[in-house]
Amino acid sequence: MTDFPPFSRREMLARTGTGLGLLGLAGLSAPAAAADKAANPLAPKPPHFAPKAKHVIHLFMNGGPSQVDTFDPKPALDKYHGQQPPAAGLKTERKTGALFKSPFKFQKCGQSGVEVSELFPKVGACIDDICVIRGMHTDIPNHEPGLLLMTCGNTQPIRPSMGSWLLYGLGSENQNLPGFVVLCPGKPVVGPALWNNSFLPGAYQGCHIANLDPAKVIDHIRNRHVTAGTQREQLDLLNGLNRGHAARRPGDDQLDARIQSLEMAFRMQTEATDAFDVGREPAKVREEYGKGYFADACLTARRLVERGVRTVQVFYGGGQPWDDHGDIEKGHRAKAKDSDQAIAALLRDLKRTGLLAETLVLWGGEFGRTPTSEGGSGRDHNHHGFSVWLAGGGVKGGITHGATDEFGFKAVEDKVHVHDLHATILHLMGIDHEKLTYRYSGRDFRLTDVHGTVVRRILT
Repeated sequence: MTDFPPFSRREMLARTGTGLGLLGLAGLSAPAAAADKAANPLAPKPPHFAPKAKHVIHLFMNGGPSQVDTFDPKPALDKYHGQQPPAAGLKTERKTGALFKSPFKFQKCGQSGVEVSELFPKVGACIDDICVIRGMHTDIPNHEPGLLLMTCGNTQPIRPSMGSWLLYGLGSENQNLPGFVVLCPGKPVVGPALWNNSFLPGAYQGCHIANLDPAKVIDHIRNRHVTAGTQREQLDLLNGLNRGHAARRPGDDQLDARIQSLEMAFRMQTEATDAFDVGREPAKVREEYGKGYFADACLTARRLVERGVRTVQVFYGGGQPWDDHGDIEKGHRAKAKDSDQAIAALLRDLKRTGLLAETLVLWGGEFGRTPTSEGGSGRDHNHHGFSVWLAGGGVKGGITHGATDEFGFKAVEDKVHVHDLHATILHLMGIDHEKLTYRYSGRDFRLTDVHGTVVRRILT
């Protein structure tokens, strides 16, 4: 006679009658359900200290916009155009030529008088809410490590993205939507590694949305064959089986992530289609943002943060669209024209709804571009010095911070490394970047690694 291992009553119910007996326990499982809810990795968590911001919108100009053509005017380029002084000989990715003046005019904007390129007249009108960081610098003048450092805090794959760290540290205020959403029509260089969770639990993975058509934004979001009640019963049964499986395999993050993703998918049926449908906005609001994927993505970002989503990353496009090696005037003018209206509309909309005070907006690329020419009218990658800007969420508006040299090649004053930028963003969200850690492979990891200083001079 064969000896069988003893079954618990719950296991017996799960294994007989196709598991229908387990469903009968659903009404008796309120305490367990409450415990599951308390253990939800996406539940809101208290910050280390009182935050200035609750949400982050990262407007990512992937490819590397030129600082000397956007937010860092350099009159010396006009004076020394066509020359190559020693200070302009810094090593970048490729060999470049002589100094190349900007084809765009700058003008003082707002009451603060911060100078902004003619490329961004509408953003310039919002400059009193913007802090331009002109002393940025990063490590390597190549797209892949530059993108990874800006999004994940390390030039090597694969580390958790900033959005994943924020979700891990703070959770999400809306349990019916992903807490970290990435809006990108396609895949940039490196791809999903830019919004991955890496060694953090899978529940903190970014949710990539490539198509903003309400009917296609998320495939199969609605089950057209069974009712919501039946789906709930099926999911409860599946989760019961999964949790029993997980109990015998503690620490299996992939299984935990699968359970959470099933729950999230079920809850998203009630809110996702509404949140991503910009057609529900008044016609006047949609006109303010303009047309196209980037415009709709900016409007969607506002709709998501007002629903409690923690982090929204908006890539300008797939690939590396701002990578203008050939013709800086033609390339930058077209992309700025396509994005200026939507960015300004987002800032005004957030301010009008009161969300700007609690939403930190970051604009910029993975690095900048050289003040020297490449191919006659283009510019090479430049990691020595570039510009990004911040708005809202506890940042002073109408100011500049830091400076590059007279040609705009290298950060020389109040320099801000990407690690410092990340430390500052976490600080504004109420997180001490040195204390937001996760133990993996025998050591404590953090977004800023062993670096990072909060840029306090730009804080309100």
